[in-house]
This record gives sequence, structure tokens and C-alpha cells, in this order.
Amino acid sequence: MRYNSPLSLEEKLRFKVKSSNLNSITEIAFYKAIVNKKSPNKVAKMPKIRVALIGVGNCASAFVQGIEYYGNLKQEEEYVGLRNPRLGGLSPDDIEVVAAFDVDERKVGKDLAEAIFAKPNNAPRVVEVPVTGIIVNKGPVMDGVGKSTQNILQISTLPDANVAETLRAANAEIVINLLPSGANQASRWYTEQALAARCAFVNATPNFIASEAIWARRFEENGLQLVGDDLVDQAGSTALHKTLLELLSMNGVKITETYQLDVGGGTESLETLDRTRETKRTIKTESVESALPYKAEVVAGSTDYVDFLQNKRDSYFWISGVYFCNTPLQIDLKFSTVDAPNAGSVLFDVVRALRIAADKKLKGSIVPICAYAFKRPPKMMSIETAEKAFEKFVTED
Repeated sequence: MRYNSPLSLEEKLRFKVKSSNLNSITEIAFYKAIVNKKSPNKVAKMPKIRVALIGVGNCASAFVQGIEYYGNLKQEEEYVGLRNPRLGGLSPDDIEVVAAFDVDERKVGKDLAEAIFAKPNNAPRVVEVPVTGIIVNKGPVMDGVGKSTQNILQISTLPDANVAETLRAANAEIVINLLPSGANQASRWYTEQALAARCAFVNATPNFIASEAIWARRFEENGLQLVGDDLVDQAGSTALHKTLLELLSMNGVKITETYQLDVGGGTESLETLDRTRETKRTIKTESVESALPYKAEVVAGSTDYVDFLQNKRDSYFWISGVYFCNTPLQIDLKFSTVDAPNAGSVLFDVVRALRIAADKKLKGSIVPICAYAFKRPPKMMSIETAEKAFEKFVTED
């Protein structure tokens, strides 16, 4: 399903619609109506969504490459791999990275186009990214480096940047937190910097921020948007697990026991085992449990790190239940994905949805976005309910 928001009263937007006779796909160009009094018939394209990245790891690499990859495509039917080629009239090409922060000397001080491919990153290189002019700033280390990764990362000796001032100077409107899972103190510190710079905040990590009332209240008081926590994957094991359980339950199968065990390579998998294994297990288990209308034995979480898997992840599912006349049923599956690209499509939706929320002057935790795109939203919903809430949010005033 693709969502398009209504016209913004404040922006007075004009839509120019062309229908394709070949595939009935509607292409929508998004414009601000009158910007030049001397030439009233001219329109200007909407300003880009200005994003700052906290952490230039594999997810950041996929995100930046995705902007370049889809920005080079001309026709919407070529946008293979996106849930929503256009969301509220906005395409991936309407997103622009204007600032980035990291701690590794192989990235700090480098152009973002170079930094996203620097070690220890191992996300697939799918497109050549031209020089961006965005130099990666040094952020504070704090608790961003765990015991398991301290011998992998090479900490820059450059002085820490003034993050809030850098965000203001870049005119950033959205900050995306892509720090390691165990960086709880650093995640909260960057949340403070976003508030100080008057930016919306996306918490892609499993640290509890958007789901905590105190943070939601502070963003609401400042007229800013907050979404999180723990970004879902586009083709993720948790979403697949929940979908299977919902389908079986809807068809009268009584699930009695189920587990989901993830094995991965890359520094994030190592970080999870080292510092956030129990947190991730709690989040994933609660998310999977929400798919069933009754109580069952559910376990979901990361179990091991395998170096040679690189940026890949293998997930193992086991489902046990009964159906007609108490007949036993068992499902045993393996699901393999590449980790970093799994964040791209969802982040594109989140960033564009936050622009819609800002246009609507919404503030605080934006629950429809949280429920649609994160495993630990302020309010847990089934996949179907979250989808409907997100559609309503995008399409209605």
C-alpha cells in the first residue's frame, strides 16, 4: 500500500499529476505554490528534508547509498525495493544528509561519501556516491564503544564537535540515532542535543527514549517530533514471525510455543551480544507476543555472532501449535538477509512521515509512525492496526 498525505493548509501545495497508461501508476510532483511574486506562474520544488546522522556505520551506509541509488532513477516503476516510492508526495530524492557524527578515525574528518565505505563497515556497495561536501564530525565516545568492539574501532584523537551548534549551522531538521545498541548514555545525550538544536529525533536503537513519557513530554513542550524505539527491518525476522503467527491464529490454529533466534556478523551483532542481549530479547519477545490474542510461550532474540557472516543475518523460527481436532502442527524455518539494507526503506518512510507530522504541527511522540516503524513504540499494536493507523496519519488532516 502507498500513502499520500492531503494538501497542507500552511504550504498551499499544488499537485501535478500524470497517469501512466501502461501501468496506471500515478506520478506526483510535489510543489510549493507561489514563491516568486514577479513570476506568479512559477513554482518551486519543496525544500529537501535535511537529516543528520549519528553514527556512520552500516545502516548509515545503506541510507546514504539508497538516496543516491533511487535519486538516479527516472520512473517510479523503477523504484524496486521500496515500500513507498512516494509518501505524502515525497520521494527518496527529497531527503538530504546535511551532517554526520562518528568516533572512528577512519571516518572522522572524511567526506561522508568516503566514510560510509570505511572499515569496520561491511555493508554492500551498491552505488558509487559522489563527494557530498559533508565532513564527518567527531562525536563524544561516552558509552558508544563496548568491550567487544574496542579492539575493532580506532578512536579519533580529534576534538569533539559542538553537536548542537553543528546541527543548527547545518539547518538540520531531523536527527537519526544510529549508534550501537549499547550506547544508552550517548543516545540520551544526542537526544538532548537534538532538543537544543530544535530538531526532530529518530531513535533507531533499542534504548528506551520515544517510549518513555518524560522524553515525549519534553519534545511536545518544545513543539518537536520524536519517534522510536528500535527500528523494524523491511524484511525482518520479527515482522515475518508476527505475520506467520497472525495468519495461523486468524485461521484457528492455537499457538502453544514459538521461538525466533538470530545469528549475525558485523559489529552490531557483536555489540548486541556484549551489551544489549537481554534488552533486545525483551523488545523482540514483547513485539512477537503482540501478534497473538492470547498468551503463549514466546522467546525471540539474538543468540550468537559469526564473523564470516559479515553483514548478513540468519534467523531461525520454530512454531508449535494445534489445529482441527487438536491435531499438532510444527513449523521449522531459516530466513537469511543482509542486515544494513533492511533499514533503508523503513528509514525513508520515517523521515518523510516526520516531514508530514511537522507540516501538521504535531509534536511529542508520533504514535502512528512509532507503531508502524519500530519494535518498541509507546503503544504496542498488531501489524494490521499499525498499518491502518499509519495510513490514516498520512492521508488525513
